[in-house]
Amino acid sequence: MVRKVDENNRRSKKMAKNLDYANIGFAYHKTDKRYISYWKEGAWDAGCLSEDSNVVLNESAGILQYCQQVFEGLKAYRWKDGSIVCFRPDMNAERMFHSAEFLEMPGFPRDRFLEALDETVKANVDWVPPFGSGATLYIRPYEFASGIVIGVKPADEYTFRIFTTPVGPYFKGGAVPIALMISDFDRAAPHGTGAIKAGLNYAMSLHSHEIAVEKGFTENLYLDAGKREFVEETGGANVLFVDEKDRLVVPKSDSILPSITRKSLIYVAEHILHIPVEERAVRLEELKSFKECGLCGTAAVISPVGKIQNHEEEICFPSGMEKPGKIMDELYRTLIAIQDGEMEAPEGWIRHIQ
Repeated sequence: MVRKVDENNRRSKKMAKNLDYANIGFAYHKTDKRYISYWKEGAWDAGCLSEDSNVVLNESAGILQYCQQVFEGLKAYRWKDGSIVCFRPDMNAERMFHSAEFLEMPGFPRDRFLEALDETVKANVDWVPPFGSGATLYIRPYEFASGIVIGVKPADEYTFRIFTTPVGPYFKGGAVPIALMISDFDRAAPHGTGAIKAGLNYAMSLHSHEIAVEKGFTENLYLDAGKREFVEETGGANVLFVDEKDRLVVPKSDSILPSITRKSLIYVAEHILHIPVEERAVRLEELKSFKECGLCGTAAVISPVGKIQNHEEEICFPSGMEKPGKIMDELYRTLIAIQDGEMEAPEGWIRHIQ
């Protein structure tokens, strides 16, 4: 059995592109094929794979004029036995369908999303990094208005695409705690688009993000736009806390993006690590009472946070700026073990592609 695993691992390393996975970073690398489907006259076409990585649009396409666009992000992992899997892609399919509907776009069918995902990963199988490299194949499905519009209204043609790119470890040398600052800007309006994965939400956060970086912080932490009393999320990730009773505290709001990683970590906490979880509104004034903090998302699973700056007030978590807190570390290691096939996954979490 050991010999078979070793042979499969050697085969996976041979199949993967000869890249320096430890140093490629979280960056774009063009792969062999991408999936494309067009929505015209009320229906999606059959879709196909293409070698062309360029998108050609009319100057008055809806995406360029009124930002009708949604996207997803997930990864393909190569396991020790050489097989290739994806982590909970059905949830990406569901979230993207909902996001598209909210922006008055035709949702790409969930079953076809999964079929297109399989087809795209198989077409780029040699770009899936080998097991143990710390790298993965990042997958970016997205949909946008490609039809021509000039008045403010939904377009009449849309394009759905999936491309892939190998990405290296998000943190080189380990997950070192980062510092956040409370933003004076708002990420999303009450009853707005905060809970959908649309490109426009991320564009809205770029200005305040650059301000944070210039001041020496990694990211912003946004408050609710209505009263500015409650913590919501950062520009690109959900936030988690650990209180003095070692409970996982998860901010809850209609303006927070429903992160698949967050949902998975909540399950891991409750059902595998037996950590109590509270999903509720979290007041800004509570932060100084928490023991640990972390950001969660597809790219890094959990990014530990050591401190948060609220104007002149510095909120330092007891977990410190040297290493992740105990509970954040346990959550991270457990979910990584599930994604890498080192621990049995809950039913339905893993989609085997090859």
